Amino acid sequence: MYRLLRFAGPGKVEIIESQSVALQPGEVRVRTLFSGISAGTEMTAYRGTNPYLTSVWNPGIRLFQQDLREPRLGYPLDGWGYSEVGEVVEVAAVPDPVDEGKDAGRPVKVGDTVWGIWGHQSEAILPAKTVAGHQLPEGMDPLAAVFVRVGAIALNAVLAADLGVGSTVAIFGQGVIGLLATRFAVLNGATVIAVDGIRVRQNKALAWGAEEALAPDPDPAARIRELTGGMGCDCAIELSGNYRALHEATRAVGADGTVVAAGFYQGGAAPLRLGEEFHHNRVQILASQIGSVPNRLRTRWSVPRLEQTVIASIASGALDAASLVTHRFDIADAAKAYELLDNNPESALQTVLEFR
Repeated sequence: MYRLLRFAGPGKVEIIESQSVALQPGEVRVRTLFSGISAGTEMTAYRGTNPYLTSVWNPGIRLFQQDLREPRLGYPLDGWGYSEVGEVVEVAAVPDPVDEGKDAGRPVKVGDTVWGIWGHQSEAILPAKTVAGHQLPEGMDPLAAVFVRVGAIALNAVLAADLGVGSTVAIFGQGVIGLLATRFAVLNGATVIAVDGIRVRQNKALAWGAEEALAPDPDPAARIRELTGGMGCDCAIELSGNYRALHEATRAVGADGTVVAAGFYQGGAAPLRLGEEFHHNRVQILASQIGSVPNRLRTRWSVPRLEQTVIASIASGALDAASLVTHRFDIADAAKAYELLDNNPESALQTVLEFR
């Protein structure tokens, strides 16, 4: 038997038991050690606001549609969570590896500690090829591996922003992904102005190399103009998923500047006023999402390369990701973890579920 987290309904978390099954050829069994909770995307499923609950995603034409004839997600929801790390405890006979190019990885064996995506459950059966190359470097803290996926999201946004020495970027939202983006932007040589209303997050951004840390009130764009000699920043990255922050990002960049919108936005966008600075300064808004890398980089970069870059940054000490963990809950107490993130999100950075 193994334990699995279920959203039984909006705001309702259950831990259920499910029967373990035998492996098939080419599969591995992983015993979960840690699983990170996403305070953005995952909380939309917990709260009942995720668009997949009310619409159907048509992958052929890449549209959400209100098609009542098609099945859509509904409660109960199992398998949420995308930041897992665990130990390989069983390996079935694995066929000879097929060369899959630069993203192919070293086959796993029993005893390997691996990271991946298999949801909040105490064990998972996975195709061996999905965790090949996902072994942690020797000596790396397994807790830090819960940041691989969120780190890749942050790095992808930084790559979309095309930052480097001499550039100035304002990063709106200094939660986990925002702080990771701040660190990667600093490592890229950019000057970072962090924007967040929570003092603890501002302090962490400064500790990770941000030049300034501003509150979202009263007028961060005006302050950014002061800091940049009236020019505004070259680029802004918005990672809070808040439409007001997205609007402020369009105000913060200079003429012909770029805003990378990497938050997961919900509902209507009334605070976003596109007839103002966006229009007059010819601002470009780019969406950044982990399903793909920026267009100009696709011949050289891939999502696996993003993830491996995050691992390498953690292993080298350039990125102290584990220091972002503020709360750890046993899987049996998962409901308390979600209540914390729902009712008191400012008190937490990364919340992690533990499996014992």
